[in-house]
Amino acid sequence: MNELTVLLTLASVHFVALMSPGPDVALVVQNASRYGRQTGLFIALGLSVGILLHSLLSLTGVSYLVHQQPLLYTLLQLLGGSYLLYLGIGALRAVLSHKAACSGEPTRAAATLQLNSQRQAFLKGFATNILNPKALVFFVSLLSSLIPSSMSLSGKAMAIGILFSLSLAWFTSLAWALSGARVQKHLQQASVYIDGICGVLFCLIGSGILYRSVSSWLTHSLA
Repeated sequence: MNELTVLLTLASVHFVALMSPGPDVALVVQNASRYGRQTGLFIALGLSVGILLHSLLSLTGVSYLVHQQPLLYTLLQLLGGSYLLYLGIGALRAVLSHKAACSGEPTRAAATLQLNSQRQAFLKGFATNILNPKALVFFVSLLSSLIPSSMSLSGKAMAIGILFSLSLAWFTSLAWALSGARVQKHLQQASVYIDGICGVLFCLIGSGILYRSVSSWLTHSLA
């Protein structure tokens, strides 16, 4: 394949992956609906920078080396799974706080969901993507299978630019659409359900990653 065909294939595969339900999409939906457009956009920027870093690490071979080191990769899985589980528990705590407030019980705000600055929103998006071990495996597989080692530096730079640009365009469009005045009114009314769904999703994905990482570590230890 020539470089143009490679780049078009890369863009197509990545765009389909971006639209697939997962932690990144759930994070944008949850925060744009709860905190509004500005927070949603900085979450989107953080996620996109995380994808940019994954792309750079994959193309330079760093991610592949991490993936080939059982202990290092297990540590990344434990860290990433724990962080997603933390987000899930925070979202479910917000649901419980909302229910307690509706019943007149004294509540304490869920600190794990509070975003008091653009920097916090950016870092939350960045951490969610960069700590996701599934993202590391995806980009190693995608780039190693599509980007030949003989590809020119300009071609590789364009590949990284495409991955970042598509990610930023998709996540910002999603955040923008979910934070319109009319949509925001309906989403605010449904925020408790959005938190509940996102909380369950984060907990399931985080627990699954933790389970697989511990199982894999035990298998290697006992082998």
